[in-house]
Amino acid sequence: MHMTVDQAQGQVPVTILQLHGSLDASNYEQAIARARELYAAGTRHLLIDLSDLSFMGSSGVVALHSIALLLRGEEPLDPETGWRGFHDIDRDPSLEPQRYVKLLNPQPKIDRTLELVGMNEFFEIYTDIQAAIASFV
Repeated sequence: MHMTVDQAQGQVPVTILQLHGSLDASNYEQAIARARELYAAGTRHLLIDLSDLSFMGSSGVVALHSIALLLRGEEPLDPETGWRGFHDIDRDPSLEPQRYVKLLNPQPKIDRTLELVGMNEFFEIYTDIQAAIASFV
C-alpha cells in the first residue's frame, strides 16, 4: 500500500489521506501510524480517499476504526488483541457517525465490506470530494 497526503480548505482545514493498493494485515499498522503522525502534526479533520484502494481485509476495518479513535483523541485498540479487538469494534458504545474522519469514493468491493461490518453507519461516505470537504465543520 502507498499513501499520499494532501490538504484542502473548507469551513475548516481538511487533510486528505489517499490509500493506494491493498489495506490488509501486512500494512494496516502503517495506516494507523500515518494517521497518528498527521494528528500529532495538527490534523483534526481527515478525509480518507479510498478511490484507489483495490482490497481491504478485516485488518483494514481495524485500521479505519483505529484512525477514527485517534482523531477523537483516544487511543486505538492494541493490534496484539487480534480478533478479539476486531469483534469488540461492534461493541464500541461510541459507534456513531464520525465528525472528524470521513470516507471518500470506496470501490464497490470496499463499499460492500464496509456495509457488511456496519462501518457505513460509523463513517459518512461521500462520492464527491467537494461535498466531503464541505461536510466538515
